[in-house]
Amino acid sequence: MGKLILVGSVPLDTTKEVFEKFGQPLAPHLDMLPDGEVGPRRYWVSGVHYRVFALHPDLDIVRRPRRDNGVERLVPHDQGDTWQFRVRNGVKEIVFGDPGWRLGFALDALNSYALLSAMKREGKLPQHLRLQVSLPAVNSVCAPANFPVASDLAIVRPGFTAAMKAELATMTAKIPHRDLAIQFDLARETIEASGGVPGITTEASIKASTTQIHALAPSIPEEVQLGYHFCFGTIGGWPRFAPRDLGPTVELANAVVGASKRRVDWIHIPVLPDAQEDFFKPLKDLKAGGARVYLGMVHSMQSYAERMRAARKFLPDFGVGGYCGFGRESPAEMDRVLQEHLQAVVRS
Repeated sequence: MGKLILVGSVPLDTTKEVFEKFGQPLAPHLDMLPDGEVGPRRYWVSGVHYRVFALHPDLDIVRRPRRDNGVERLVPHDQGDTWQFRVRNGVKEIVFGDPGWRLGFALDALNSYALLSAMKREGKLPQHLRLQVSLPAVNSVCAPANFPVASDLAIVRPGFTAAMKAELATMTAKIPHRDLAIQFDLARETIEASGGVPGITTEASIKASTTQIHALAPSIPEEVQLGYHFCFGTIGGWPRFAPRDLGPTVELANAVVGASKRRVDWIHIPVLPDAQEDFFKPLKDLKAGGARVYLGMVHSMQSYAERMRAARKFLPDFGVGGYCGFGRESPAEMDRVLQEHLQAVVRS
């Protein structure tokens, strides 16, 4: 597989800008190209919260993000400002209407695929590129931070899983499998497993994570590529949680690959800017099952070479990418981000 991966979000206004800005110069080093998660998807799970949950008749809004000078705000300022919901009294099951379309992921994917196909026909992008559709994992969308009544999660998560499965069915019915790659983004899951949430053990967190993966991944047709992005979180600044080493992330990755019950084509693991040799040592225990491993090295370029050398002691062959998507960064930073990826290709 390619030397580079783009994790997902890019803070540009349109998918066309993303394809031109990043797709054209980086295409020779990529196997798949995300659409930048433009619009509300730039805000990741918050986009689901205000576009989907806030409109559901069986959910009450407990908290909204604080207003800015009296004007509504749709996305949180920080982790203490997230959307919160409560399942209404007497509701035993949450069902999302208009299956296959309600969450918006399939519609966005189809529109992005149409543009990707057109740019291929025009010779503006190479034929080998698949459309990369990055989707938030269920437990990251339906998290305790967003549902303060713990029992509500057992009601909301199955309904959202069913809605996500319907979105996947729409995508795979309408986009040629050879042109599609699905990535699940696991942020809450990775932070929990790494000890970043008090009161939740690594074992319990991994069990919850594998349950959701097993409910979705096996339904994805084999010709569609499948990958996972493990994330330390960016809300309030990156990293939201900085683990001592990659041990828990590797343990989670091994479990997720096993729970997929089908081929996994890639996994992406973030790397802290000050990572030393001990941080990477758990990579020797990674059981990727043939999946291409990408490490989130492309940042803090002054220490890039040192981190590459340290990682290769435990994982000789891997691709690279950013630590996460760039959706929360300024558009003005994208020239620098692009140049860092081009530098990484040369220096890898």
